[in-house]
Formats: sequence, structure tokens, C-alpha cells
Amino acid sequence: MLVTFKSHASPTITMLENLAQFLLGLVGKKLGERGAIGEDEMGEAIAKLEAAIAQDNAAAKKESEGKKSNERDEEERLRLAQRAYPLLDMLRESRKENVAVMWEIGRR
Repeated sequence: MLVTFKSHASPTITMLENLAQFLLGLVGKKLGERGAIGEDEMGEAIAKLEAAIAQDNAAAKKESEGKKSNERDEEERLRLAQRAYPLLDMLRESRKENVAVMWEIGRR
């Protein structure tokens, strides 16, 4: 299923349910039929997501120290930073405008 994130501060984002569940878990939220990250939670959510990205980047750097650039496989190319960026950007823009980020699970 697809999860749609909306905010008055940025364009709508649609992502697969498993990625949305993972990213929301990183910021301390559970994926439900509908939900929101309120203005008062925005700073903490951004900090948690940025910390997870920094930790993933450090792990990637450590993993790649012994490898040549042509030995990287497909999985290593798409790290958390790339996957989380749309939501992180939405959170940052929403914080600037003091608005919530809401989501809902779409049914097929």
C-alpha cells in the first residue's frame, strides 16, 4: 500500500508503506490509518531523523573503507539519506511555517 504525507508547507509525498513505517518509527511515531506530526513535535522529529541519517552515513563510510568504488553493489547506493530526504525536507519546511505533517494510508 501507499502512504501519502501532506503539509501546507510543501508538496505531497507518496511512498511505500514499509518505508513510511520505518521512517516514522525513527521519529517515534507509529504508522496508523491516519496520523500527524504536530508543530510541537517537529524539532524532535527532525533531530531524530538527522541523527539516524548521520549514523547510517558513518556506517556506510566504515563499510566502504576497504572496498573499491566499482565494488559497491546496488543496495549500498541508496542509503537512508536518499530515502528519508523527502520527508526530512517536508518536516523542515513545515517547521518554518508552524504547520503539521499529516499522513494517511491509501487503499487500492
